[in-house]
Amino acid sequence: MALTTLFPSLLGRLQADRGRNARLNRVGHLPQGSEAARHEDHEPFGHGSLSQRLNWLRAGVLGANDGIVSISGLLVGVAAVDPSDTSAIAIAGTAGIASAALSMSVGEYVSVSTQRDTERQLAVEKHADLARDALGEERRLAGIWEDKGLSPETARTVARELTARDAVGAHLTAEHNIDPHDLTSPWAAALSSLVSFVAGSALPFLTMLALGPHLRIPATVVAVMVALAVTGWVSAWLGEAPRTRAVVRLLVGGAAALCLTYGIGHVFGISA
Repeated sequence: MALTTLFPSLLGRLQADRGRNARLNRVGHLPQGSEAARHEDHEPFGHGSLSQRLNWLRAGVLGANDGIVSISGLLVGVAAVDPSDTSAIAIAGTAGIASAALSMSVGEYVSVSTQRDTERQLAVEKHADLARDALGEERRLAGIWEDKGLSPETARTVARELTARDAVGAHLTAEHNIDPHDLTSPWAAALSSLVSFVAGSALPFLTMLALGPHLRIPATVVAVMVALAVTGWVSAWLGEAPRTRAVVRLLVGGAAALCLTYGIGHVFGISA
């Protein structure tokens, strides 16, 4: 699928998932036992939690951010030694992108595989609990919904209906925010991390190679700061966190990394 059609589709799905998550968070502010509360409570089931659905997006944003910072730092450090040595900059950038992208992709795969194994184990354990004491588990589920703001009668009704439809899924969603039918995909996270890292690292890499020796470092720094501001805003939006704080945090960290690598390259370049 072309990138021009892929990204709008992904963002549309993201917006829909955020809307469902927001409706779930509003349950506690609705009148207990009301039709609206019952509708909002039933809505999230069967769609998977926001964290599950957006796992690959999280990996993508982190991959792009790491690609921008790590490769720009590497290239600025090499260019600080001799900004006119295009071959050295190109070789360092290519090797750095290849090794770091693969390393990050493998790390994402291992991490998400471990998470998925844990989710599956929770499903097995809950299935055993239901087989041992189905009525007790239903009362437990009702108590969870009651703690979320439903009246005792409504909570028992919700627990009974959800248990009848999918007992394991109802418990895992309510207790752990996990949909057993929508487990995280390690391959999706790994691929997202790989592609986004390469995409993020391409910005400083191409900027460094496209300009002359005198403009390479300052232009790369500007491009990196703009890119970090964008990824910081997107990551905060995904996590529903304060945007300004996330952007400032990334800008400060990115600037510190660039200053450090430039200083190392400059010092070693002079001493050599």
